[in-house]
Amino acid sequence: QVQLTESGGGSVQAGGSLSLSCSSSGGAYIGNCVAWFRQAPGKEREGVASIYRRGAKTHYADSVKGRFLIAQESGENTVFLQMKDLTPDDSGVYYCASTTLCWDPRRLFNEAPDSWGKGTLVTVNP
Repeated sequence: QVQLTESGGGSVQAGGSLSLSCSSSGGAYIGNCVAWFRQAPGKEREGVASIYRRGAKTHYADSVKGRFLIAQESGENTVFLQMKDLTPDDSGVYYCASTTLCWDPRRLFNEAPDSWGKGTLVTVNP
């Protein structure tokens, strides 16, 4: 099991942009599949975006498609979530999760990942 840490959350005005990062600790491989989830007060956790091995495969929720981008650079320890055209509906705690033995990132939206981060708060003001 890998230890994950999210960063980059904060407050932004509607229409603005924000970038989040998810990193594994101790130089560990983050996992074949990495996903971002979010949870707003009073709502269930929902999958936002997921990635397989440096973007070989990606998957997005319909609500963020075209606005969010999940990416991984050459290293194997960090995955990013780039968000633009943000709306108040995008507010919530964003969690990073990963699974080592995975070939389809879509599965993380329905199956329990191996590891979870503690989350980072994103607030979009109207």
